[in-house]
Amino acid sequence: MAFDLDDTIAAIATASGGGLRGIVRISGPKSVEIAAGFMGAELSESLPTCRRATMHLPRELGLVPMTLYLWPTTSSYTRQPSAELHLPGSPPILEAGLEAVCQAGARLARPGEFTLRSFLAGRLDLTQAEAVLGVIDADSRQELESALAQLAGGIGRPLRLLREQLLDLLAQLEAGLDFVDEDIEFIAAADLQQQLAAAAQAIESLASQMQSRGEAGQLPRIVLSGLPNVGKSSLLNALAGESAAIVSEIAGTTRDFVTRRVKIGQRECLLIDTAGRSADSTINPIETAAQSLGGQQAENADLVLVCLDASRPLNHWEEEQLRLSRDSRTLTIWTKCDLPATENGQLCGPAVRTSSRTGAGLDELRRAIERLLEPLDPDCGVVAGTADRCRESLRLAAQALQQARANAASEELVAAEIRAALDEIGLVVGAVYTEDILDRVFSRFCIGK
Repeated sequence: MAFDLDDTIAAIATASGGGLRGIVRISGPKSVEIAAGFMGAELSESLPTCRRATMHLPRELGLVPMTLYLWPTTSSYTRQPSAELHLPGSPPILEAGLEAVCQAGARLARPGEFTLRSFLAGRLDLTQAEAVLGVIDADSRQELESALAQLAGGIGRPLRLLREQLLDLLAQLEAGLDFVDEDIEFIAAADLQQQLAAAAQAIESLASQMQSRGEAGQLPRIVLSGLPNVGKSSLLNALAGESAAIVSEIAGTTRDFVTRRVKIGQRECLLIDTAGRSADSTINPIETAAQSLGGQQAENADLVLVCLDASRPLNHWEEEQLRLSRDSRTLTIWTKCDLPATENGQLCGPAVRTSSRTGAGLDELRRAIERLLEPLDPDCGVVAGTADRCRESLRLAAQALQQARANAASEELVAAEIRAALDEIGLVVGAVYTEDILDRVFSRFCIGK
């Protein structure tokens, strides 16, 4: 990717397709000149930052109404003179407007080039640039909130602070090395160990946040577990608001697992209905495989809903599940509560009573799920792309700091390890970067962003 900041770029900045309004965005040294031309003004004049006018489009499309916004100084998103043409949102009109801008001296922008210029100008660090992409690509409120938190400095701010602290520590060490023959102690050994330990802990905490974000697009996994015919599929359909799973009075109808994306409160979740569990040793190989898959889903779940039929007595397996289901990853659900209940002593225990037929208890169940999933939220937002890119750098930075602590007797080795940690942290925030890193980040953007 060429970092040519001396030319003027332009692109359609609004989503593809029609709309009430559309935007053609311009950034670069000729932005003011191009804007003046469309305003019918001279460059010597004091140009307004906003003017309504008409624009003559090429391709014989004639005149269209336009509002032009101008940022003539470095206060824009890219820290370059910039302008936006707000036009009717018809795709042919926007394409013709972009053509007119290019005829006036701009060139078509590459994917992510506006945000790349903002990064290179120092307005955003690399994690914030990736957060812009996270905002654009977010398809749930949870993903949007994570991206906005990161854009506000949620992950970059503590890393920049840590980097400054390590730079100060390195300066003290190098000052001591420069005056090794003098009887001057620039930093005490105990203070050195304390600062290294605090830095290592901060790195490990941030790495843990990256890990909790998981793979791109990953959603909290909620698994429905229980014996055959206890109402798991009916419960999935009720929570999903559609007939996602086949419901039958015949036990063992669900042989595979069924997944549906559902909204619980303000967060998106993946709801998984598994085959009914059984302790019967005579089940056939297909049922054995289905139960094995169900067990794997439960092991990887963020939350397991243990479903128990309130209309019949519990068997030994269910009683065992009740004894085991006391951790934060498990929630007991009594189903079929519209039917006459058996006298199970466990009915008064901690559980949610539901009826998929009448809808009773479903709102309470949603609130309970939302409450149990709250601790899964990271302390600060981390978009998936940043997590994927930065895990290895943070691991190597933590490793370097641990090596520095182990070699505290030699200030030369400590200084070398701190430099290694600083390089890795610099890669995360973009203080150190290569063209390959920037290509990897900005090639994922759409044109106009």
